[in-house]
Amino acid sequence: MLSSDRRTFLILAAALPLSACGFAPAYGPGGQATGLLDRVTVDAPENKDDFDLVERLEERLGRPAAAAFRLSYRVEVEVEGQAIAQDNRINRYQVIGKVAYTLHDAGTDEALSSGKVSSFTAYSAFGTSVAAAASESDARTRLMRILADRIVTQLIATSAEWNRP
Repeated sequence: MLSSDRRTFLILAAALPLSACGFAPAYGPGGQATGLLDRVTVDAPENKDDFDLVERLEERLGRPAAAAFRLSYRVEVEVEGQAIAQDNRINRYQVIGKVAYTLHDAGTDEALSSGKVSSFTAYSAFGTSVAAAASESDARTRLMRILADRIVTQLIATSAEWNRP
């Protein structure tokens, strides 16, 4: 019986710092990102990279019927050789991506939040040209998903400043 009291005490002692710091789920009732889901429309994609970015943003934010916000973006992708063989062939590439984004009020087009995110992925160019092209395509898709997740994270982090549910 004494050990169960000790466990209860330890659980309460561990929970105390979380309650004291003001921790609250972002999407929970009264959370700072409440009202963000299904309220953001993303500008239409113009190429494959844009399409992959928009697809992931819509997975995370939803696809609204009537949007309160509009997200514009500009994608930049650069491919660099990383591993060069003795015969001067590049065997591994790094794909570096950057996205500058701005969240606008859908009614007034006022800029509410903006920022830049960046990340990288890599792929191997061993094998046939078809295999190398498939590897590059996969790396670019993974990169756009990472960048979209970072955009959503920044929007959630700043939503208390501009989001009024």
